Amino acid sequence: MTETHRIAGDFLSLLAERKLVPTRVEAGHAAPVQTQATTVFAFHFADGVMMAGDRRATAGNIIVTDKVEKIIEIDATSLLAIAGVPATAFEMARVLQTSFEYYRRSQLQTLSLPAKVRALARLLRDNLPMTMQGVGVVVPLFAGLDQTVSPPKAQIYFYDPLGAQFQAVGYAASGSGSGTIRSILSFQERYGKPRPSDMKLADAVKFASRLLIVASEFDSATGGVNPASETFATIRVLGPKGIENISDEQQKEFLK
Repeated sequence: MTETHRIAGDFLSLLAERKLVPTRVEAGHAAPVQTQATTVFAFHFADGVMMAGDRRATAGNIIVTDKVEKIIEIDATSLLAIAGVPATAFEMARVLQTSFEYYRRSQLQTLSLPAKVRALARLLRDNLPMTMQGVGVVVPLFAGLDQTVSPPKAQIYFYDPLGAQFQAVGYAASGSGSGTIRSILSFQERYGKPRPSDMKLADAVKFASRLLIVASEFDSATGGVNPASETFATIRVLGPKGIENISDEQQKEFLK
């Protein structure tokens, strides 16, 4: 480890110096069909940010699995929702986890929310050659806790495949079912009672589950939610006190 990187706490620059950046590959006509993970979304509710996703991964017209965890806890105040190729997205998540912890240990303080948002943007830019070839495309969502305000406030960010970052005012969605979900979120926020931003935990979990149920009716790549077959979403909440996982048992109870 160089002294410069230790002082700066910059884990990504350390990887680049050691030539441990992502492998560059050429897409060929004989390349296998990529596994894709969709659909994910996040919205503000009364107690913070709710981030959710179905558990289906597909490869072309094949359902690979209905057990993918697409909402990943990066640290105690950060969540990543993956949409795209899981192999690339999971690697990005591991790099972020290590990068945030590396900064915390070397600088004896946590990385700021803007710096976390930029770190993910940088990983997406580093993935640009693969994105331009149609290999390993990732379009994630990120939720982080802004601790510069009191009480701390959770924020939502979304990205394009090239690494551009945007802050979402109320909600964001990504993946093949995102069009349906964004439409419902927009309608509910404008005309619904209660609006998503006013919902308490039970109503927000029920609403998130129903969003996936509707999306799955219009998109075969979205797994949906079906309590009868014990099929549930991955739902996590980010609030002033940190991250809370909403278990399958809780989801089943809220859907009654």
